[in-house]
Amino acid sequence: MTPPLTRIEIEARLHRDRAWLLETYAGLDERQLNTPVTPSEHDPETMWSAKDHFVHLALIENNWVDMIRRFLAGDGDPVQLYKDGAGAERTREEVIASVHKWTESWARKNREATLNEAVAITQAARARTLELLAEMTDEQLTLTVPKAPWADGTAGGILAANAGHGRMHFGFVRAGWAEKGIAWEG
Repeated sequence: MTPPLTRIEIEARLHRDRAWLLETYAGLDERQLNTPVTPSEHDPETMWSAKDHFVHLALIENNWVDMIRRFLAGDGDPVQLYKDGAGAERTREEVIASVHKWTESWARKNREATLNEAVAITQAARARTLELLAEMTDEQLTLTVPKAPWADGTAGGILAANAGHGRMHFGFVRAGWAEKGIAWEG
């Protein structure tokens, strides 16, 4: 079994990948940034641009901070995905559909943001992550969040997963560019 990430490893990953993401997006031209390149998972008729993928990161990062705060406060269902509004268990398909709808709503809300506005939105989310990381004890970082399917399931692992999330989405963007013949020199 791999040992949990340390506080230093978590913070280093977050900063390293954030710097890479900012430098990468700063180097994109308007076509690379704004051309619709991947279909929405909620509505395949709607396409996401590189900027949509970038601003999406803030939604997930904020959600994970809120989830970990609920967990640390003793909430028995901190993930809050597996039950509907009436408390009935959701199927896996229902969970996925609700997540896709939620992320599409966020993308639409932020679609007209400039790159600088998108950076500010994601900065605010990262600030919340770093604030939570600073507040947590080393022991709390190793605690497993019940039913959390991300990373190794520990609070620290989930916080660190924000780093790889940006690279994962940039991979989706690059694949979309390749299909559209949009070059990237990175």
